[in-house]
Amino acid sequence: MNSQTRNRLIAVAAILVAGGALAWIALGNMGNNLVYYWKPSEMYAQGDKALGATVRLGGVVVPGSIEWNGDHTGLTFTVADTHAPGAAAVKVRCEQTPPQLFREGIGVVVEGALEKGNGPNGVVFATSRLMVNHSNEYRGKDGGTGMPGMPYEEWQKISANQPESATKAAP
Repeated sequence: MNSQTRNRLIAVAAILVAGGALAWIALGNMGNNLVYYWKPSEMYAQGDKALGATVRLGGVVVPGSIEWNGDHTGLTFTVADTHAPGAAAVKVRCEQTPPQLFREGIGVVVEGALEKGNGPNGVVFATSRLMVNHSNEYRGKDGGTGMPGMPYEEWQKISANQPESATKAAP
């Protein structure tokens, strides 16, 4: 075997070893680190497999279901698939202070695990992470999209008088 062939074999072997090491690092324990996103109906469809699994549960807060205990920062509420009556729902127990935007009927995502408890179907979703889904569009109290405390029509006049460079996004 000449030196050129030997160098090529060494290079190929080094690439294979590096590729194998990279694949092992990337995929080795990936299954243990995945956090699935489920709606209540999807979680119930998993059956016993859903118990104890860390997941992100998404849905809407059912009106009339919020119970807040400020003394112990205990919060319980029900999350449903949709606003429709009879939609699949799960009771959520949270041990954190809720965000300011948290209210009935708003979309939420909670990360935690399903446990046996006193909720619907004999289970409760225990979480320590509560996130609120909201639109990034501002709506004033009067329903307009102007600045807070300013009538929408006035805000429109001011924004219409701005130079074009002030209303364009930076590149």
